Amino acid sequence: MHQVIEEHLALGTEAQELLFLEARTANTFSQAPVPDEQVRAIYELIKYAPTSMNQQPLRIVLLRSADARSRLVAHLDPANKGKSEQAPLVALLAADLHFHERLPEVFPHARNAGDRYADSAVRERSAVFNATLQLGYFIIGVRAAGLCAGPIVGYDEAGINRSFFPDGRGRVIAVVNIGRPGPAPWRERLPRLRYEDVVTQE
Repeated sequence: MHQVIEEHLALGTEAQELLFLEARTANTFSQAPVPDEQVRAIYELIKYAPTSMNQQPLRIVLLRSADARSRLVAHLDPANKGKSEQAPLVALLAADLHFHERLPEVFPHARNAGDRYADSAVRERSAVFNATLQLGYFIIGVRAAGLCAGPIVGYDEAGINRSFFPDGRGRVIAVVNIGRPGPAPWRERLPRLRYEDVVTQE
């Protein structure tokens, strides 16, 4: 399998292993800190990944204070509380439901681009879809920095939104624990579907 990958991709073997082949989702973390400069480097890399109409609705809240961490943990499922309590950094990833206000800035060649998102339901669907795309890019960026990401979605969404986005602009899409792996950080890799199970042609 790895030979097939190497023969047909421009990405070098080291990068393939760092981002995909050897990368794992961590369940425990060491206490080595994740500095702001490293998070900035991650963002400066992933911000170039594509979104529809260059919307870029992802918003990232870094939870560093004890108060912010405890507010989050109160809304997590019991199985996830310990992971986020001990991770050196927790990032709250959300969709900006008013992303259309920035379209004149990020999509300037279409002056009235924001008009197509006047309907709040249409706008929210697009915001969540594109922010979720960016969530995937963010995880790859964390791996590119040599760190592990532990994304979780087991939480009280309404509670997190009330606590962190009381103005209604944001909608949480994931909580991501970030750091270097700790003791027994992962289970054995789970099976992946075969190409034949996923890809068809017409």
